[in-house]
Amino acid sequence: MEGSGSGGDKYRSFLTGEGEKNTRWKFGGPPNFDVVNKLFEEGRTKIWPPGSLEEKVQNLVKTWEMEMFHKASPDDYKTVDPQNLTLSLNGRKAQSLADVGKIGGGYNFFLQSALPKNLRFYNPEDETSNSALAAFTTTFPRGFAVEVLQVYSGPPVIVYKFRHWGYMEGPFKGHAPTGEMVEFFGIGIIELDENEKIVKAEFFFDRGELLGGLMRGAISGSSGEEASATSCPFMRNTG
Repeated sequence: MEGSGSGGDKYRSFLTGEGEKNTRWKFGGPPNFDVVNKLFEEGRTKIWPPGSLEEKVQNLVKTWEMEMFHKASPDDYKTVDPQNLTLSLNGRKAQSLADVGKIGGGYNFFLQSALPKNLRFYNPEDETSNSALAAFTTTFPRGFAVEVLQVYSGPPVIVYKFRHWGYMEGPFKGHAPTGEMVEFFGIGIIELDENEKIVKAEFFFDRGELLGGLMRGAISGSSGEEASATSCPFMRNTG
């Protein structure tokens, strides 16, 4: 697994350098994570020793997340085997990267629901990759940080507990910002191949812990701020 500091960010690899000279970026260039790194450093509950398994897993997770949300083509991913990777959520049927792309990418994958449509506060079926990203980057202007809380087993099958958090300082689906921290916890299982590429990933968490926190704000008449977020250059700087 890649160590920290490789590629232009102390927590993420494969952002800059010779290996990325032909990478196609969704927002015109590699993102800058200074804002969300500050949130992470101020709010994390664990500081892992340099070179530890926990630090390596945390950096792998952050790097993979960066690639999913910011690289335009899976062919440019360095953390995964894009042809063989499968992902599943809460025991659902495994999906390929192409399948995830069809449902609108990362946020829509992680927020899949079995609820009837009329009960879905956030309905992935109504969202595109861009609209989902716009909604969450507007809601969390300082980013949505992730930390690894514990690693239960190491490679090739990595089992870890994670925490995701951010501050609701922008509107979400008609709900006014509260300024409060929104967080959720979960378990990830990542399988690496002989080249240390991710070929299988499973995630288990309660989406209601995230969405419930976003429903605390008063319902406003409009969420027009979200509509303009797709053109905001700040979207390049989060993930």
